[in-house]
Amino acid sequence: MSEKDPSFRVALVAGGCAGTSVDVALFPIDTLKTRMQSPQGFYKAGGFKGVYNGMFAAAAGSAPGAALFFSTYETVKVPDSIQNESCYMASSSCGEVAACWIRVPTENVKQKMQAGMYPSTRIAIKGIFEQRGYRGFYVGYFACVLREIPFSFIQFPVYETLKKRWSEWQGRDVTPIQSALCGSIGGGFSAATTTPFDVVKTRLMLGRDREGTQYNGMLNAIFRIYAEGGVKKFFTGIVPRTVWIGLGGCVFFGSYESVKELLLDMM
Repeated sequence: MSEKDPSFRVALVAGGCAGTSVDVALFPIDTLKTRMQSPQGFYKAGGFKGVYNGMFAAAAGSAPGAALFFSTYETVKVPDSIQNESCYMASSSCGEVAACWIRVPTENVKQKMQAGMYPSTRIAIKGIFEQRGYRGFYVGYFACVLREIPFSFIQFPVYETLKKRWSEWQGRDVTPIQSALCGSIGGGFSAATTTPFDVVKTRLMLGRDREGTQYNGMLNAIFRIYAEGGVKKFFTGIVPRTVWIGLGGCVFFGSYESVKELLLDMM
């Protein structure tokens, strides 16, 4: 990997390519996870049928969301000489807050389609707008941010530290494949530990419990999820989420580093 710091434009393009690669390649696993977490249960939410429902919405938001994340991350991150875990945590947190402005609206559309609430992207967008206006697309924003910040606090220090240690051990920069493996380890571990936040976010975006009663904010959702099955309920979907993000981390960081290296060599 080149020693040059990626410019804003390089991070923008590389991040966009990486995000799209993950969302398209691993979308069915994400669908299974969402259906497991839905209040009506896996099979009533669609089971193994239509696992690509909502993929267009995900693909539409993945490139700009990932691009905004990485461009913010690389911009906020301090020079190599003073980088540490706190730097990675702060930089990735800023990136996640920025990316959620794009990610949350597409997540709302995508997850409602994954759970069988709408048959198409156009109808989903129309339905969400008719029910709650533009605010409807940002339902679950703070829950999403609260999921992404601890996720990044774990993932990026692990990712960057593993890359640094691996580089020191072999006496040269890590390759894109090695970087991808570091991202996979960091992503899988982070996914497992932040699953409770993901369950709350999913419930808020789907809007209602199995009886059709609307959730009234995060605290209300947390108490009601706990009432359904205790602490165990907050870890619903942990296996597909861990597999999805573990594999996704490999694809994501591998794509990001490969495209970034290619673009830097062309500059």
